[in-house]
Amino acid sequence: MEKKYIAAIDQGTTSTRFVIFDRNSNIISSSQMEHGQIYPRPGWVEHDPEEIIRNIITVMADALKKGSINPLSIAAIGVTNQRETVVMWDKTTGKPLYNAIVWQDTRTGDLCKRIAKDSGIDRFRIKTGLPIAPYFSGPKIRWMIDNVDSVIDAVSNGNALAGTIDSWIIWNLTGGANGGVHVTDVTNASRTLLMNLETLDWDPEMLLEIEIPRSVLPEIRSSSEVYGHISEDFPCHALPISGALGDQQAALFGQTCFSPGEAKNTYGTGCFLLMNTGSRIVHSKHGMLTTLAYKIGDADPVYALEGSIAIAGSLVQWFRDNFGLIITASDIETLASTVENSGGIYIVPAFSGLFAPRWRSDARGVVVGLTHYITKAHMARAILDACAYQTREIFEAMIEDSGITLKKLKVDGGMVANKLLMQFQADILATEVVAPEMSETTVLGAAYAAGLSTGFWQDVESLRANWKQGKVWKPAMETSAVKKLYSGWLKAVERSYGWAED
Repeated sequence: MEKKYIAAIDQGTTSTRFVIFDRNSNIISSSQMEHGQIYPRPGWVEHDPEEIIRNIITVMADALKKGSINPLSIAAIGVTNQRETVVMWDKTTGKPLYNAIVWQDTRTGDLCKRIAKDSGIDRFRIKTGLPIAPYFSGPKIRWMIDNVDSVIDAVSNGNALAGTIDSWIIWNLTGGANGGVHVTDVTNASRTLLMNLETLDWDPEMLLEIEIPRSVLPEIRSSSEVYGHISEDFPCHALPISGALGDQQAALFGQTCFSPGEAKNTYGTGCFLLMNTGSRIVHSKHGMLTTLAYKIGDADPVYALEGSIAIAGSLVQWFRDNFGLIITASDIETLASTVENSGGIYIVPAFSGLFAPRWRSDARGVVVGLTHYITKAHMARAILDACAYQTREIFEAMIEDSGITLKKLKVDGGMVANKLLMQFQADILATEVVAPEMSETTVLGAAYAAGLSTGFWQDVESLRANWKQGKVWKPAMETSAVKKLYSGWLKAVERSYGWAED
């Protein structure tokens, strides 16, 4: 049968999707399901790994049914995923040994302090490109090995496997306990604190330092190659799984940022700005992460600088769910539009500390500048403003590190639909903000990686031809007003420091 389509699984922080594309990157069919968020203690965030697999089965079947698509007309399937979220499971039973520990989780704070020792959080930055922080995967694996009885037993008898969500998905899809392939790609591996940026392999010193046996870890592969084929237990049986990218790298790839200096920002649960630095490993002096952008088959790896914001879209959800002042997340734009500005207040959403460029795990969320004048509309406006301010901090740090002036910022993610936020983002950056016509760039990036490895698309230039410009926001605010607003933000952020003393 002629291969008309390409598909991808997008396993995110709050939901799982299966999307089927045609050769021109148009969505033919899709399905999505949310999964539960588990909060056992303050600062702890978990997911049920088996629920995620069940949801994958459901959305696969549903998307095929909606589109009346024969699986044999699909060339291959890619995977993109929430990156630093970690699962440990028993390779003989296929059962998780503990809930997945999510990227937002902060339980490894004390462990990270011990690893940093007197040398500070940048102790291994040259090797790994990362500071030592609870955000990353390796310390989460160590925590489970130290604290979960079932994990301790499985490690001791040689039955334990560990991996980020891509590894868990691919292992299950390719047979699980009956021959599942235990792999990860370079982008996900680069978020563990365990991979060497130059060798693209697990670093012996890091494994020794964090005390993780190599035997539990997956094989590191490129982002675009055939890893295995889907087992008969799943829809799309026998199709190749041939692409894997961490979600933010997938969005960079889907935005066709294939040249050094091209950058994108994704506004989702968190906010993630990545800039392609080509074959050059740029070591940040301003709090950015050095990470893998992608590796296509046997081609040389491509690197990136990244700035990560923990709380973006989830701040809107917090406002909706904890206070009930809006019904749906999209209502925040309507409410915020009823006032001209935030009324002088700033909300710093350091719920789990601050990520790039500050990396302050002792910070906690604050609201500053409150007066009797402030209404719920001003609060709504300040929530949107916080996303834009945090992005500017990263934007400036990235320019300092790379020496490249970014003339525009490509944007994607759910919050791009918020025109008020996008205009304020352009104003605060004093730079054009550009959205693609096809907004689902993360799952599209995974589909692109799968399609390249199977010949569905010939090369990256054919992918560039698919990218079409959508909405453009141009800066319109006076420079003096921008300066005053941003100065207030910088003061507000400093007020968030030092709240978490333990």
